[in-house]
Amino acid sequence: MSNVIKVVLLSKACITALYRGKLSEISKHRDIDLTVIVPSEWRDERGVLSFESDGLKEYKVLVEPIVFNGSYHFHFYPTLAKRLEQIQPDILHVEEEPYNFATWHAIRVSRLICCKTLFFSWQNIHKTYPWPFSFMESHVLQSVDAAIFGSESSLKVFHAKGYSGPSEVIPQFGVDTNIFELSNKKDSCKNQFNIGYIGRLVNEKGVDMLISVLTMMPDDVRLNVYGSGPDLEYLKQLVFNYNLYNEVIFTPWISSTKIPQLMHNFDVLVLPSRTTTKWKEQFGRVLIEAMASGIPVVGSDSGEIPYVIGDAGLIFQEGDVESLKDALMKLYVDPDLRNLLSLQGRKRVQDRFTHSIVANRTVDLYRTIVEC
Repeated sequence: MSNVIKVVLLSKACITALYRGKLSEISKHRDIDLTVIVPSEWRDERGVLSFESDGLKEYKVLVEPIVFNGSYHFHFYPTLAKRLEQIQPDILHVEEEPYNFATWHAIRVSRLICCKTLFFSWQNIHKTYPWPFSFMESHVLQSVDAAIFGSESSLKVFHAKGYSGPSEVIPQFGVDTNIFELSNKKDSCKNQFNIGYIGRLVNEKGVDMLISVLTMMPDDVRLNVYGSGPDLEYLKQLVFNYNLYNEVIFTPWISSTKIPQLMHNFDVLVLPSRTTTKWKEQFGRVLIEAMASGIPVVGSDSGEIPYVIGDAGLIFQEGDVESLKDALMKLYVDPDLRNLLSLQGRKRVQDRFTHSIVANRTVDLYRTIVEC
């Protein structure tokens, strides 16, 4: 085998420009020849997310058609077999859950060229799926050469499901600390305290708690909600019921390239996720984006949030509005605490969550499975 490892990475998430910083870092390794396959767009509860161009790249990008766009479980890439035949990769890296048809289909067509395969999973709740998802998951777990899990809890889930192959615990994406920079401003506005939320507007994200907590906060506190989703009208009705028209601003989903500058408008970013029977927070990427920007963060104790934040922010009991209020008031009254958490957040990202760190660990796994 050549000293150069040819990798094809299949990822609908990589339509987002900021996420592809990981790909640039992977491509800096001289022994890696990377081709990335993405759809032209992806549809979900936020709407239509289109491929974001980011100029010159150190890797190849193929924008391919996708069938059943918007269906997490049933979408797939009909041209994938043809592309693999043309590229002849050593590794096919599928950034999809093992129970999805896209993953099963990709692993099957990879047999045509006999390349190594691996998948990525955030699944942190042990679920038993009905047929055909149970069949596809079982087949993938038995067929792949390696796996990447986004958290230790996800790794435990798959160990319980019988997966015992090579694996690493690595977040799907890191952040670029050259793009998410520390702000020179100590306070975003002298006469306002700005709370930020960026994400999906769905029940499990707990945005309703942020609206409720405003009724307990001083008059100069404002909530800035950036995102889209099925709960938008409900949340607007909640603002109406609480008579908070002047305190809450809703802004539709914005391009990822605008988020780094947006962060500096906030005094604190909050992720108030709540666990349900089918979901708990898998990571909370917006947290590390805020931390890299020197913005103090507050998160619930749902899923991976406490691990991501560590000592670089404040944790409150999920679903407890009083606990959320206490955390926010600590930051409201104490500029020194905000400055301390700003520095600690930036350092935690630099030590654990940069694109470079994620890429280096991913490449190490590539080398390991090729040598097997």
